[in-house]
Amino acid sequence: MRRQVLLLITVLSFSGVFGQVSYSIPEEMAKGSLVGNVAQDLGLDLKRLRSGNGRIYSGDSRDYVELNTGRGVLLVKERMDREALCGDTTPCALHFQIVLENPMEFYSITVEIVDINDNAPTFEKGEIKFIISESVAVGAKFDLERAVDLDVGMNTLQTYVLKPSNNFLLNLQNHADGTKNVEMVLQKPLDREINEFISLVLTAVDGGEPQMSGTMQILITVLDANDNAPVFTQPTYKATVTEDSAKGTVVTTVSASDADQSLNGKITYSITNTMDDVKQTFEINEENGEIRLIGPSDYEKKKHFQVNVRARDNGGLTDSCKVLVDVVDINDNEPIIKIMSKSAVISESANSYTVVTMINIQDPDAGDNGKVQCFINDDIPFLLKVTTNNFYSLVTQSELDRERASEYNITVTCSDEGVPSLSSSVTLTLQISDVNDNAPVFEKSSYEAFLVENNSPGVSMFTVKATDADWEQNARVFYILEDSSVNGVPVSSYVSVSADSGVIHAVRSFDYEQIKDFQFRVIVQDGGSPPLSSNVTVKIRIEDQNDNPPQVLYPVQTSGSLLAEMVPRSADVGYLVTKVVAVDVDSGQNAWLSYKLQKATDRALFEVGLQNGEIRTIRQVTDKDAVKQRLIVIVEDNGQPSRSATVIVNVAVADSFPEVMSEFTDFSHDKEYNENLTFYLVLALAVVSFLFITCLVVIISVKIYRWRQSRILYHPSLPVIPYYPPRYSDTLGSGTLPHVYNYDVCRTNDSRMSDNKFCSDGSQNILMPDPSSTGTMQRMQSEKSILDEPDSPIEQKPPNNDWRFTQGQRPGPSGATGGPEVAMGTGPWPQPPTEAEQLQALMAAANEVSEATATLGPGTMGLSTRYSPQFTLQHVPDYRQNVYIPGSTATLTSNPQQQQATAQQATQQALPPPQASAQAEPPKAAQTPASKKKSTKKEKK
Repeated sequence: MRRQVLLLITVLSFSGVFGQVSYSIPEEMAKGSLVGNVAQDLGLDLKRLRSGNGRIYSGDSRDYVELNTGRGVLLVKERMDREALCGDTTPCALHFQIVLENPMEFYSITVEIVDINDNAPTFEKGEIKFIISESVAVGAKFDLERAVDLDVGMNTLQTYVLKPSNNFLLNLQNHADGTKNVEMVLQKPLDREINEFISLVLTAVDGGEPQMSGTMQILITVLDANDNAPVFTQPTYKATVTEDSAKGTVVTTVSASDADQSLNGKITYSITNTMDDVKQTFEINEENGEIRLIGPSDYEKKKHFQVNVRARDNGGLTDSCKVLVDVVDINDNEPIIKIMSKSAVISESANSYTVVTMINIQDPDAGDNGKVQCFINDDIPFLLKVTTNNFYSLVTQSELDRERASEYNITVTCSDEGVPSLSSSVTLTLQISDVNDNAPVFEKSSYEAFLVENNSPGVSMFTVKATDADWEQNARVFYILEDSSVNGVPVSSYVSVSADSGVIHAVRSFDYEQIKDFQFRVIVQDGGSPPLSSNVTVKIRIEDQNDNPPQVLYPVQTSGSLLAEMVPRSADVGYLVTKVVAVDVDSGQNAWLSYKLQKATDRALFEVGLQNGEIRTIRQVTDKDAVKQRLIVIVEDNGQPSRSATVIVNVAVADSFPEVMSEFTDFSHDKEYNENLTFYLVLALAVVSFLFITCLVVIISVKIYRWRQSRILYHPSLPVIPYYPPRYSDTLGSGTLPHVYNYDVCRTNDSRMSDNKFCSDGSQNILMPDPSSTGTMQRMQSEKSILDEPDSPIEQKPPNNDWRFTQGQRPGPSGATGGPEVAMGTGPWPQPPTEAEQLQALMAAANEVSEATATLGPGTMGLSTRYSPQFTLQHVPDYRQNVYIPGSTATLTSNPQQQQATAQQATQQALPPPQASAQAEPPKAAQTPASKKKSTKKEKK
């Protein structure tokens, strides 16, 4: 067996077709036989065959060849019979394509089926009979039936052999179409009397190796003479028939004549075709030779017919002719669109001119009826290109965008050029797969939200929203809070964002007074790979609530003392007493404050400014007005609901400090009954118990101390050198202080002791008496003779001129003078005492205080008033007060004159003789009405 391979590789100019290869194989090859190594012949890699899903496309024809992608070879899939496939058509070939994907390409393959001598010549009939008249002349021809050999070429019928050849010779006539006409020629006259029946054998032999043959027996009956044979008018007839002709249509008519008469001249017509479909398509009238159409004539199946017609007379003489029938094509077939390969989904990132679908167009019509033009619908980014004849490629024409169109319905329409034109169409659905090429976009360029302060932690403030034009996972968005800080604090401690919904929650409760607004960024990210993101700025504004009451800045409310504002009795209408100053840390109308007088001792005397809080008199102050005036001012804000605060303003209506002091010693705060009574009872019990224990400890400690000191050092009397501050006597007889002073009112448990239990300071124009003191100012004035200090604010005695210094004579902290010595009444400042002298003086002073206290009894309150004038160069304070001079025999008495005389005597003993004469003592200040009033109260007491 011989196998021939013809390789022809042609590289075409258009994408999609890369070559063509042809193979030649014998028929009847076993299944699985090798046709050819297509991978090697086409120069393809085996990996490319496998990755491209290589396959054979043969249209509607039967697959006789298969592709082995693992080996890259073509194998026989089914046994092929050339005669069944092609009949007498030569050459016989199979045409198919090898299609590859990713990228799409195809190759044309032609496999020629070579004939082998597998069919012997055969006759349609096993025997044939002739009746020959004996009168037949030598050379008479007798047409014999031809044998049929399905093989072609050398394997087909080559010659005939007729045996025996006594009377007849075999005459072969070759026709232009390659067929042979077999005739039996009489070479020797017949003699019925010698041989009435003659039997011959006709053998048909082909040219194959080995040769094959077929036989047919010829039986001849010799009759009486019929010496004329039928003769056709022409040896070949031509006719045409349209493929849509109806059955019974007359194709043509043949005619033959016979010179004989009677029965010997009667002619019968017949069709002698045997192995083809002519007899199923045409029929002939035996009498008149009319050929009619009895079956379908389809141009697409067979374009030409050859009808062999025989004319025979009754004597057995025959003649033959050929009728060539051409089938005329009509446009009766619309184009057939076949999808060779297609992609159902394509990525939107595909490059331009990417092959999407490969199409094969077939129209079996001929001429213009078979010329086809194809096109697709407009307004789509695709293009239909012709690759080779009847093959089209659908490619992308421009970039795709799934967000504009996620699916395309592409209609391919093909029309032929027949009249009328026929067309067909097919619709291809192409999905565009998504690529993450769109970042999420927020609905707003920035967000601003408002949140009322004092919110609950976790409350939802508002929602940010972003959308992504992509699809599915690429369009799924996630919200992230960007790392940042607000006032040095991470923003995550202020707010949180829901990753899926974008809801912003408050993490903490906000206070408008601490933070009024802040901003942060929210990032949105999609689920693509790689992910795309964008961000937006969110600003949160805290709205104020009226959650803070007003705060009173002035006057200051203290728990240990009472504050009072002085108003002279000569004050006119509109006199500014004081101003209530309050603030509200809220904002807006929540911080608008108004002032109202809630309660007053005398409502007809004072009023409060609604907006400014100024307390003014509304009428002239008279002597009948009480010294003690108490005002309760309420401060309200403008919030809803309104919040308020109250402040108590104590006003003293007086012209001098002594008058004020006499009245305000009994001034005590109003009791508040709003508190729980049980709390006060428990508190009082605790305080009383603490005071009792404290008193016991103090008394025992003092007694033990005094007893020990009296045993160690004891001196009966120590003089006290008083010190009077400068310009104390500048009262000008008015009885009031010319300057503003600060007072320390100190209370002791025993006037003989030097330990202070409580001290309170006063400020300018404000009196601060100790509310816990049980004594009155009058009582303190009546007992001032015990201490009899020259700087007492009750009697305001002028200082001794001996202790007045000029600016250059102020003693320093070490006792030295600040300048040259100047002659004074008492001489220069003495040297400081030694430690022994100081200790002795302290012990003596303690004894004297104890004796003086004994004359008054227990519970007497000692009043030590310290005041300091406004500091100027002429008023330098001196801290050498109550200096005890060791060796002095002066004692404290209740008489001021006596105390002063004793102090002068002690001074003369302790100091050296004066260098200059003493200055005259200034006159005693006149008593004021306040001092008179105090004296009267003391006498009554």
